[in-house]
Amino acid sequence: MEIRSVTCFLEQSWPLDEGLLARAGVLGEAARESFARTGLPVQTIRLATQPFPQLLTGCPPQTAIALASSLEAACQAHSLDYCSLGPVPAQELGKGMGCWIEVIPQLIQATESIFASAQVATRQAGIAPAAIERAAWAIKRISEGTEQGFGNLRFAALANCLPGSPFFPVAYRGGGPPTFAIATESADLAVAAFAEARDWSEGRKRLIEAIESHARRITAVAEELATQHHFRFRGIDFSLAPFPEVEKSIGEAIEQLTGTRFGEHGTLFAVATLTDGLRAARFPRCGFSEVMLPVLEDAVLARRSVEHTYTLDSLLLYSAVCGTGLDTIPLPGEVSEAQLAAILLDVATLAVALDKPLTARLMPIPGKAAGDLTDFGFSYFAPACVFEPLSRPRPGALERLVSCHPFRIQERGTA
Repeated sequence: MEIRSVTCFLEQSWPLDEGLLARAGVLGEAARESFARTGLPVQTIRLATQPFPQLLTGCPPQTAIALASSLEAACQAHSLDYCSLGPVPAQELGKGMGCWIEVIPQLIQATESIFASAQVATRQAGIAPAAIERAAWAIKRISEGTEQGFGNLRFAALANCLPGSPFFPVAYRGGGPPTFAIATESADLAVAAFAEARDWSEGRKRLIEAIESHARRITAVAEELATQHHFRFRGIDFSLAPFPEVEKSIGEAIEQLTGTRFGEHGTLFAVATLTDGLRAARFPRCGFSEVMLPVLEDAVLARRSVEHTYTLDSLLLYSAVCGTGLDTIPLPGEVSEAQLAAILLDVATLAVALDKPLTARLMPIPGKAAGDLTDFGFSYFAPACVFEPLSRPRPGALERLVSCHPFRIQERGTA
């Protein structure tokens, strides 16, 4: 297991507060050294700000490009690997906030380490159709404006996602003093837990023990860092995030549990079992802290996509019992904005109906068609099959679907 990120949450200003960035950099370097001494390598140190339209209150949207460029340079100076500018709030779109989404493709193209997002559904506002349309537009523009559409790795649509998650592009600050949180790359714990287990019950027990053991080590170091550097420790997002090697594949753990290929019947049970183990484990949690199924980042998921054992609908089904949603999904370069919007609408609906956080990180690849293999040449990605979108929406379909009444979370009464 490794630590994917130590993410610092700071309220920034424009012009930038270099002192705050320096503090984050000092904490990050101390975290690298302290965790390394406990045998837990830290891959990246990251920064997350408040939603950038709030950061730039009173400024025109184009200012976001200068902000992103300045933040990238400042982060490099203070040894911060990546920065998340936070989402464009969905509830503000009726106040002209759509312009903020429209600037995101430009700031993604102008930088290499800046992430951004757009809320397409929230608990308070329900589904935001205008945000879905603008997010689909942004995905298409980013695809066309970056090599192989790779810029969409740094953009996501968020549904029902609260502040404080250390995973990108979800991360953003929600107020209060400076804080930090830990994100893990821990799919290998699940692989090891189920490799020699006699049954799923024993595997679940081993997984919980492994999570709690590692979490105690992480928490001890984090609390010491918090005291020394005057940051508050938010907790651990102990999601079973993979790396594209079989021994670090959540797909491998699922196949050990089911005895079948990922996507075949039994997969939903396995995903729910792993999620149940994560929820039963005791540790200071934040963010998703659930199973993640990023297609391009997982060796087994990528391989099974080539074998067509599952579809986008399969992944949506699994999202009902685990975290993240649709993550790093390769799509044809010719996918339309309407098709992208239809996918985002389903993710948003699932998040609102189940009152849970989900995201969509969709990656149309120019020049690729459904069934082609990806070839990004990126160490965190495995070659996968480009998915076929399962919709051909007619003009105005989105408006008709969401115009009847607001789709919000319904409070459940008692019998």
